Amino acid sequence: MRTYDVIAKKRDGNELNESEINHVVNGYVNGSIPDYQMAAFLMAVYLKGMTVKECTYFTKCMLSSGDIMDLSHIAGVKVDKHSTGGVGDKTTLIIAPIVAACGVKVAKMSGRGLGHTGGTVDKLESIEGFKVGLEKEKFFDILKKVGCCIVSQTGNLVPADKKIYALRDVTATVESIPLIASSIMSKKLASGADCILLDVKVGSGAFMKTSEEAIKLSKLMVEIGESFGKKVTAVVTGMDEPLGSSIGNFLEILESYEVLKGNGPEDLREVSLYLASQMLYMAGMGNLTECQDKAKRSIESGSALKKFKEMICAQGGNISALEDEYCKIKFRVKYECLSSAAGYVTHIDASQVGKASMFLGAGRLVKEDSIDPYAGIVLSKKVGDQVNEGEVLGTLYSSDVIKCKEAENIFKESFKISNKQPYKSPFVRAKVTFGKVDTYVL
Repeated sequence: MRTYDVIAKKRDGNELNESEINHVVNGYVNGSIPDYQMAAFLMAVYLKGMTVKECTYFTKCMLSSGDIMDLSHIAGVKVDKHSTGGVGDKTTLIIAPIVAACGVKVAKMSGRGLGHTGGTVDKLESIEGFKVGLEKEKFFDILKKVGCCIVSQTGNLVPADKKIYALRDVTATVESIPLIASSIMSKKLASGADCILLDVKVGSGAFMKTSEEAIKLSKLMVEIGESFGKKVTAVVTGMDEPLGSSIGNFLEILESYEVLKGNGPEDLREVSLYLASQMLYMAGMGNLTECQDKAKRSIESGSALKKFKEMICAQGGNISALEDEYCKIKFRVKYECLSSAAGYVTHIDASQVGKASMFLGAGRLVKEDSIDPYAGIVLSKKVGDQVNEGEVLGTLYSSDVIKCKEAENIFKESFKISNKQPYKSPFVRAKVTFGKVDTYVL
């Protein structure tokens, strides 16, 4: 089989068979197919798309390129959750202990942040002593005893995707929906859970800019998952403004801790409880109303907070740092950004806020960049809030006042203020299950 012929077939918009897709993926991974041919193939996919069948073949081939986690020896239903990435998205930190407190095991492999979006692994590593790189047996042991464990992805988990993604990143093919779907699902399937909840973000701070794009991606990922015998649900949630009020690693840990204590921002609480109830429903813990009640009660009773503390301690973290108010001394430079206008906040560009946070040291431009775990932003105003001239829009935290001044303009430009109070869209836009799409707002 000639790689040239496979590229030409896809370039012309024809459907590839399994052997043709295997030839390209395996050939690129083993080095027999050069970068320039794989780049041409990826661009052909970007321009012509893929059918569900092609995406399934592509996912299967990447999945088989490395280790697959076997969780069958662990009793009960195992659930997993994936977010397509956003600004201030710390829902995993809240959902995992809620679901575990309700009796369902959460086996979660998470990634690091890149660009304006944050990574769950970076957030957890901001807790003193917390270990995200665990041996497989230790991961299993914590999952059995605590009920939830969040670790970094293993070195040999879907190596084909790592190599292909690196090429996508430099060939302007990252945004391809078939390639995004196959990349996400290959990693989720390799993680070994029985049920997978996908949180597909949409808006200025997300990869998917429109609800139509987000639903298209959701449907494709659900169909791929179902073809592998997994129960998959996708939820489309808004990312036009940051989720919650805190952006930055340790700041987001503190905010998650507050939500589990029954406090925290309304939008973050609402989205987290909704996602947790969907995971419980998929695991067979009752109808949706019953699962919503279980999730709420886990916070009211303190059982979710207890699970969070158990997970932190089991993975070597110092829980007292979260309970000690003096931990805020670590925020070395505090810089308040003031509004230059009066009115209502009509929009906060999440991607710009994420970039400002990155300039402060909370994110990385390339994977090799180091992160300041205590850098970030705390919003004082959200969309719909009234603001006076000279009032604080948000507070920047960094190790360097110069970084704060550099980030200030980016942060302030992310706000739009007008005289008219805006309409606030629901946080949850749509829900996608196999063969069904429920839309709440588009």
